[in-house]
Amino acid sequence: MPSSLSIGVGLRHPHYQDVLEQRPPIDWFEVHSENFFHLDSPALDSLLKIRQRYPISLHGIGLSLGSAEGVMHAHLTRLNTLITRVEPFIISEHLSWSVVAGRYIPDLLPIPYNQESFTLISRNIAIAQEFLKRPILIENPSSYVEYKDSDRQEVDFLISLCINTGCKLLLDINNVYVSSKNHGWNARDYINAIPSHLVGEIHLAGHTLKTLDENTTLLIDTHDDFVCEEVWALYALAIVRFGLVPTLLEWDENIPKLDVLVQEALRARDHIKSSEHA
Repeated sequence: MPSSLSIGVGLRHPHYQDVLEQRPPIDWFEVHSENFFHLDSPALDSLLKIRQRYPISLHGIGLSLGSAEGVMHAHLTRLNTLITRVEPFIISEHLSWSVVAGRYIPDLLPIPYNQESFTLISRNIAIAQEFLKRPILIENPSSYVEYKDSDRQEVDFLISLCINTGCKLLLDINNVYVSSKNHGWNARDYINAIPSHLVGEIHLAGHTLKTLDENTTLLIDTHDDFVCEEVWALYALAIVRFGLVPTLLEWDENIPKLDVLVQEALRARDHIKSSEHA
């Protein structure tokens, strides 16, 4: 992976033409794989034009690696066909499940952190990597509930998955922050626990504070606002620990103009420069 691919932005439909015309000063773009499974679509035509100018990462939201039914062969086949067309430099997926009885659920549902789910997900990752002929990155989730039958911490579960399967970690800093606030654990300890060689990409995003009642609040991973200062501080810690890995800014709702998005992403470059002089 070229070391120059430092700062990327999640590419969304409102910005396709702007990217082609303006050629913003960032290093790469990431797209949701499933949005481009129709190979004769205008969306894929636009993506391939952008691919001529920028490297692309494919970020999946539907492989359902946590499903007890296993990875769907049809999904893997469509993903592999897209990979052949786009030639992405990273392929990533979520630590979650979203398929039951052969039907997709429009959500990334959490998993328990125990030996049974570890064995299941390890098998699904191995199947996916063997089919795609390359390692994938697994993203840590944002979560709002925890299972009583979990017998290990999320970060330990992810580290073991990477070691067991040869995959790497897509470290979503906002997800770490959101989950730590929702469940009362320490985000800095989570980041410091991860061996530096296991992180292949970092995500940054905004979130929303939801008030449930007068005594309870919940952070929701909405990707609809600027990155908060607490997440930027965690990112500063992460780049000192993990070095220069590709960093992506995600913004999926209330999407601003392209120049606003790019300027927010470029704040990451300032943190990288600061770490080099620390």
